Amino acid sequence: MSTPNALRPQKTWDHLAKRRRRPSEYEIVSTKLLWHTRDQEQPWDVGHEGFMADWYRKYRNGSPITHEDWDSFRDPDELVYRTYNILQDGQETYVEGLFDQHNLEEHDAGLDPEWVASLARLYAPGRYLLHTVQMASAYLVHMAQASTIANCAAFQAADQLRLLSHVAYRTAEMAKSHPGAGLGENERRIWEDDPAWQRFRELMECILATRDWAEAFVALNVVAKPAIDEAFFRQQAVSARRQGDTLFALVAEAGLRDSDRSRRWTTELIGHMAQNPSNVPVIKGWLDRWVPLGDAAIDAFCTELPDNPDASARAIANAAAFRAQLPLGS
Repeated sequence: MSTPNALRPQKTWDHLAKRRRRPSEYEIVSTKLLWHTRDQEQPWDVGHEGFMADWYRKYRNGSPITHEDWDSFRDPDELVYRTYNILQDGQETYVEGLFDQHNLEEHDAGLDPEWVASLARLYAPGRYLLHTVQMASAYLVHMAQASTIANCAAFQAADQLRLLSHVAYRTAEMAKSHPGAGLGENERRIWEDDPAWQRFRELMECILATRDWAEAFVALNVVAKPAIDEAFFRQQAVSARRQGDTLFALVAEAGLRDSDRSRRWTTELIGHMAQNPSNVPVIKGWLDRWVPLGDAAIDAFCTELPDNPDASARAIANAAAFRAQLPLGS
C-alpha cells in the first residue's frame, strides 16, 4: 500500500529543502533558529506589550535597515560551535606555547623599564576596552535579525573574551618580573583618567548606548573594532618589535587572525544589507557620524606609543582601507 504524498516524511527541514541537496552541518545547526522573529508585531509569545517586546519591536524590527530575507545571510567561514572550538583550541595552544617559550627564556626580565611603563599605561588597561567590545558584541547576539548573524556576533564576543584574558594573564606575568611598575594595580584609574584612553572610552560608551541593532553593528564592526585592532594591536605591536618585545608582537598577530575573521563576516553582512538600495544611504550616514569618533580614538592612543611616530596615520589609513572595500557602492 503506497503512502499518500502528504504523509511521506520529509528528508530535511522545510527551509532547506528547496536547495535540493543534503544540507551542510552549518546550515542544519545555524539557520532559522530565532523563534522571536516569527511575528514582527509580537516577537515574544508571552507579554506582547512588555518592555522586552517593545524593545525588539522598536530597535530591531523597526530599524531603518531592512531586508526581505535576513535568514539568507551566511557566515563566509561557516563556523559552528564545534568547528569554532577546534579552531580556537589550536589558537590557544599556539599562544600558550609562546608564553611557555618566552618564560623559559626569561623574556620579561629583559624588557626595558620604560617599555614596561608604557605597557602598564597602554596595554594592561586594554582589558577594559576589550571587554566593552565583548559587551557590544553580546548585544548584537540578542538583537540580530537572524541566527546566522547572531552566531557570528557570539563567536566575536568569545574572541574578545579570549583576547582580554591574554591581557590579564600578561599583566600578572609582567607584574612578577617588574613589581614596581604598577601592573595589576592602576588599570582602572588609567582607563578612566589617562588622555590616551578617553577617546576610546567615549567611543565605546556611545556604542554601548546605541539601541538600534543595525547602527550598533555598523558602529562596532565597521568603525570601533577596526580602530582598536589597528591601534591597540597592530601599531602597538610595531612599537613592541622596536623595543625588543617579540612576545607582544607575536601574541598580537595571533589576535589579529580573529579580527580578520570578524572583518570577513562584517563585509558579508554589509553586502547583505546593501542588497536593499535604500539601506546604503542610512549606513553611509551612520559612518559619517561614527568614523570621526573612531579616528579621534586612534589618534589619541597612537600618539602615545613609543618609537612609532607614524602609528596614528597608519592605523587611520588601515581602518579607512577596510571601510573602502565594503560593498556599499561609490
